[in-house]
Amino acid sequence: MNNLEIAQQAKMRPITDVARDRLGIPDEALENFGKYKAKIALNYIDGLQGRPDGKLVLVTAVSPTPAGEGKTTTTVGLGDALNHIGKKAIVCLREPALGPVFGVKGGATGGGYAQAVPMEDINLHFTGDFAAIAMANNLLAALIDNHIHFGNELDFDVRRISWRRVVDLNDRTLRDIVVGLGGPGNGVPRQDGFDIVVASEVMAIFCLATSLADLKERLGNIVVGYNTKREPILARQLNAHGAMTVLLKQALAPNLVQTLENNPVMIHGGPFANIAHGCNSVIATKAALKLADYVVTEAGFGADLGAEKFIDIKCRKAGLKPAAAVIVATVRALKFHGGVAVADVGKENLEALKAGIVNLERHIDNIQRVFGIPCVVSINHRREDTDAEVKLLIDSVSRQGVKVLLARHFAEGGKGAADVAREVVALCERPNQFQYAYEDGATLWDKMRAIAQKIYRADDITAPKNVREQIDRMQASGYGSYPVCVAKTQYSFSTDPTSRGAPTGHVVNVREVRLAAGAQFVVMICGDIMTMPGLPRVPASVSIDVDENGKTVGLF
Repeated sequence: MNNLEIAQQAKMRPITDVARDRLGIPDEALENFGKYKAKIALNYIDGLQGRPDGKLVLVTAVSPTPAGEGKTTTTVGLGDALNHIGKKAIVCLREPALGPVFGVKGGATGGGYAQAVPMEDINLHFTGDFAAIAMANNLLAALIDNHIHFGNELDFDVRRISWRRVVDLNDRTLRDIVVGLGGPGNGVPRQDGFDIVVASEVMAIFCLATSLADLKERLGNIVVGYNTKREPILARQLNAHGAMTVLLKQALAPNLVQTLENNPVMIHGGPFANIAHGCNSVIATKAALKLADYVVTEAGFGADLGAEKFIDIKCRKAGLKPAAAVIVATVRALKFHGGVAVADVGKENLEALKAGIVNLERHIDNIQRVFGIPCVVSINHRREDTDAEVKLLIDSVSRQGVKVLLARHFAEGGKGAADVAREVVALCERPNQFQYAYEDGATLWDKMRAIAQKIYRADDITAPKNVREQIDRMQASGYGSYPVCVAKTQYSFSTDPTSRGAPTGHVVNVREVRLAAGAQFVVMICGDIMTMPGLPRVPASVSIDVDENGKTVGLF
């Protein structure tokens, strides 16, 4: 059976039962969306503040490849495994974006017998959070153009409006457009463009906000553009933040669903990891820590992007401290990093595997040495993995002083990852030397250089003169205390997506910089990265359909 067929045969429990029996959440604290989805009321979450926190476990991975790694599958499988060995655990995930669901990969709720369900609902419209975020973003865009149309009292320089519209689909033709055509009644013509919803600053704010009041304050601080004196104009000057908060009020409550084994999962928010900070919401993570002894969460893509931003942005801002990390790898992916073509990764190739292991070793070194977090490597097992390949991987990586464990959660569910769960429990009891990649007091330029040199092993960073001047202006304007959010390819430690393994000695060029004053970070765009992805030649949507019985087919 494929992933969708397995999910469709799941024996789900009513979400009220899962909430009550597994987490002690009363029915009145839930807002149900049908039988198997619910939002947890914010006032109930506020009442949890006196409880002690559980242990936070971060799941990250090697640099992504077309061969696949299975980070979300491992996150769900580990949550089930912890419950399987008698621990009280919750999984915290990001919500899938429709762009990738219909574009490059299909669904994003795990796979095999380690899935979050109801899989179709989660992948398609879920509880409407992304629609609310898009509406709030586009309301602000409409208010900007409306303000200009009716006299431009704030003196917007229409050449320096930085706020863009969003849509939750991959549509390359919307990257650069002209709005306001058709005469004076339709507004002032100007160049504009669309980003995908998950790249919106509203999404980042949504996921970093700690309360409704904090959300409103952050929305008001969004810099939407500049006046003719090059002074920033904020969303609050348009009186936009109140209405935006109203649109997001219901969405801000975290969503509760379940795994195939009826264990609780919070799925809430979903900024892209190669464009934004790639983590689920702070509200969901903090609530989960009050409700369970172990919280298993993931950060997008490899540890160089997802884990770095999880630590340097989310943990820094929210006061979180991971107790342990799990680094996911597959034999297939490491052979790809060793130079094998995607079509050949299923064949035994010890030389390629040996060459590709350097990618995993780099991620281990970053997690252990740069961030000071104890970790375990979880090999996401596949049928074609040979005994010789698995032995080589375990023997090679174990020399770094970490355990390397084979996990079969895809085929066996929670019991297949029980060894990983037991090691995670042991790691959580160890003291760690958790730290960030850079200090708050460093300049924006030095923060970017620290990430490039410590995490990517670059020799240095560069930027065009105009970009460097923008960074210096942001520093002088009081934004230097913000963390840096790097937007770059997920496929390599460098900015070249074709550079596999663990490249060193490269130079990272910052080609564009964007201020996210509401989210409180500065985005450094490096290399050829798009905030509005395009569809592949054969999109995943061509396989998605509904049969004569109304049953969804082809969704991952």
